Amino acid sequence: MAVQVNIPTPLRRLTNGQNQVEAEATSLAELLNALDQDYPGMRDRLIDEEGEIRYFVNIYLNGEDVRFLQGADTPMSSGDEVSIVPAVAGGTR
Repeated sequence: MAVQVNIPTPLRRLTNGQNQVEAEATSLAELLNALDQDYPGMRDRLIDEEGEIRYFVNIYLNGEDVRFLQGADTPMSSGDEVSIVPAVAGGTR
């Protein structure tokens, strides 16, 4: 069984419109590489040149922000759910 990945609307053009995809991975870094292999360009939109999660992207593993876990080294198990959530900016004037 694989990890389930929820794809936000802005990235669905890379997944041919799919809102959820599956990938085999034992860590977040491995997952991102697998996603990029299946959906070229995905990793570049999520990870910066230093290998860190882009500041405007939030990635959750089973509801927990991976930044507060082990970042790219966060381990994953079969059946886990990953959500990619673009940060929302704005406010009142």
